[in-house]
Amino acid sequence: MLYTVKEVAELANVTIKTLHHYHKIALLIPREINEAGYRLYGMQELERLQQILFYRELDFSLQEIKQLLEDEPGRLAILAKQKDLLLARKQRLEQLIQTMDESIDSTAKGERMDKKKMFKGFQHEDEWRDALAEQNQYLQKTYGHDLLANKTIDVDQMNEQAAEAVRFMGGMKNALQTGLKYDHHDVQLLIRAHIDCLTQSGHIKNARDFATQARFFLQDDFHRDMLESQQTGLAYYLCIAAESFATA
Repeated sequence: MLYTVKEVAELANVTIKTLHHYHKIALLIPREINEAGYRLYGMQELERLQQILFYRELDFSLQEIKQLLEDEPGRLAILAKQKDLLLARKQRLEQLIQTMDESIDSTAKGERMDKKKMFKGFQHEDEWRDALAEQNQYLQKTYGHDLLANKTIDVDQMNEQAAEAVRFMGGMKNALQTGLKYDHHDVQLLIRAHIDCLTQSGHIKNARDFATQARFFLQDDFHRDMLESQQTGLAYYLCIAAESFATA
């Protein structure tokens, strides 16, 4: 069965002008155009329109949507990805509502709200994607690995991991600056705590994995420079300390 542009507009609750625009930019092409010049759409086009509208709900641009639909292998994969994105947004909105409720409650009681709770839910996945963009571009170009491909970012988890990384690297930097040997007891305790965090989050399995990761950071130009920009010698110090811990 084929549907006219007017019928599709009514079904999908969009304007005819919108459908004309989607056709113009080759985002949604009608199944056929009859002799009278009417655009006609089939079930396949309706499914694609649904996918487009899901992405629009997630604030993707039309150009981004077009690229995503061209890259995705099929409808099931697209829907699964969109579901993950919508669930992540739902979780963030629920957190924002909770923050708002707590703000209302504190204000009604004439109390000051806990500063740590005031901004929960305001973190955006896009901010993390922007923060990881340079590293991801490098990994794609150098190793063919897309860090963000088909991945929904758990913002709270990323914030926790970033805080742990800052804590650990800050401790290693301080140890290097104060002249502690790579196998000093305090350095080993610092590494042990960091490995525990990484294993709990599933990033590594054991100390050997961490030593391998540290060796990669030393040998790879991008990651070595990132560490060396914090403190000269940090990449080397980290690698030797990690390997010492793994073989102890």
